[in-house]
Amino acid sequence: MTAAGPAGTVRTVLAMRARAGCEQRFEAAWLSAAEEIGRLDGCLRQDLVRDTDDPRSYLIISDWADRELLEAFGRSEHRDRMMRVVRELRESARRQTYQVLYSLRSEEAR
Repeated sequence: MTAAGPAGTVRTVLAMRARAGCEQRFEAAWLSAAEEIGRLDGCLRQDLVRDTDDPRSYLIISDWADRELLEAFGRSEHRDRMMRVVRELRESARRQTYQVLYSLRSEEAR
């Protein structure tokens, strides 16, 4: 078992449901925004995953160096501009933020 990294690392999990028929546009809009967000100070990783049983349901998972940097991004006009299209293509969203305590890699991944 290894520690996840710096003590302040946080992970956000944003559950979103795309509007019917907008799934591909939603994914493309997320990818475009994520490429910009990934260049910001403090953003460590981002993933977009889709529910295997419901192709309109997604999780956006991102790791940030600390909560302060995440919250600064969350309050920024930069975030509003980048995520505008994603917001227009979704019908719902719910966000949770977690402190990363440990991260384990399988033997196969090493």
